[in-house]
Amino acid sequence: MKVRPQVAVVYHFYPHYRRAVIEALARSDVADFTFIGDDHEYLGSVEPARLSPAVRFELAKTHHIGGPFMWQWKAFTVAFDRRFDTIIFHPVPHWPCTWMGVIAARLMGKRTLYWGHGLREQPRGVKGLIRRWFNALPHEHMFYGRVAKALHVGLGWSPAKVHVIYNSLDFEEQSRIARGITDERLVNVRQELFGDASVPVVACTTRLIAMRRLDLLIEALAELAARGLRANLLLIGDGPERASLERLSRERGVSTHFEGACYDEQRLAELIMASNVVASPGRVGLTVIHALTYGVPVVSHGDVRDQAPEWEAIIPGVTGSHFEAGSVSSLADALEPWLLRTNRSPAAYERCRGIVARFWNAGYQCRAIERAVLGAAADDLFDQRDAPSR
Repeated sequence: MKVRPQVAVVYHFYPHYRRAVIEALARSDVADFTFIGDDHEYLGSVEPARLSPAVRFELAKTHHIGGPFMWQWKAFTVAFDRRFDTIIFHPVPHWPCTWMGVIAARLMGKRTLYWGHGLREQPRGVKGLIRRWFNALPHEHMFYGRVAKALHVGLGWSPAKVHVIYNSLDFEEQSRIARGITDERLVNVRQELFGDASVPVVACTTRLIAMRRLDLLIEALAELAARGLRANLLLIGDGPERASLERLSRERGVSTHFEGACYDEQRLAELIMASNVVASPGRVGLTVIHALTYGVPVVSHGDVRDQAPEWEAIIPGVTGSHFEAGSVSSLADALEPWLLRTNRSPAAYERCRGIVARFWNAGYQCRAIERAVLGAAADDLFDQRDAPSR
């Protein structure tokens, strides 16, 4: 009888958007997973995942030691824990505990994997050299996207040892919510927010911080208005830039609703589905998957070096568009065709959802992680429809 791998997953903490994949892994019929991490984020305000009793979770406190540096004792001592033969680490090169943990785990004869973003461009200079050393430590990698895999293969990694596992939210729960939202309700949401349901809506779900370049979005909508295409702006989130964005919206005559931070999935679904398009002028990540799950295309800039892996789900003309980073006119051009589509067809809705249903969901991610843990060669396009349902 084959022994099931005993796997420790070591993260600094598990945010709310990781809940679905953690629960799926906890139900695995091929390996036993234990999740080790803190019960809150040491730097920010991201909500932790509320996990069911079925999840084996062990508390491991983190300590902020200045700047980007963090220490977590259990990320090191887990290497000596005889319960585990396989350890998955969250790869952050400025966390010394991870360096020590993965090195110690290898010396103890344990199998080690990284679960993270990977590289977005060729490493250069001293920082690049450090990152290359760090990425050389585990036996195998599990990355969210194909760009990172291609870069690592280019650096000499075997394609069989670099798994693309994609990323996920809770596709099943969000799909259930979407099925319960009627067209009439979406018209009412637009009416409640802006007083006129006939005007198209651009939404953005993000922290209101400078690096998100929401000023570009306001300027782009002002330019579209000058071209004769008026659109309302819906900002979902809060942050230090709110006052300046409110002022800029007034100055540029862009009708903007500031929803504030929202963690109610029913409300988020209604807001996103009431929009014609979701736009992210700066870096975009899981916002892409969130919007596409609700059938809404996404517009973001096309510089892959400054994008998170989920950006790869934007297929120009199908699930969204790219624009030239930093260009107001290019952003306006990318938004325009989506705003001119007054009626979203069922086919367009399903095209957006289709790529999430195929790859960017907890079921696919769970099975891809299982394959990596079991030592199977990376197969980034294995057909999830042939795998047992969960």
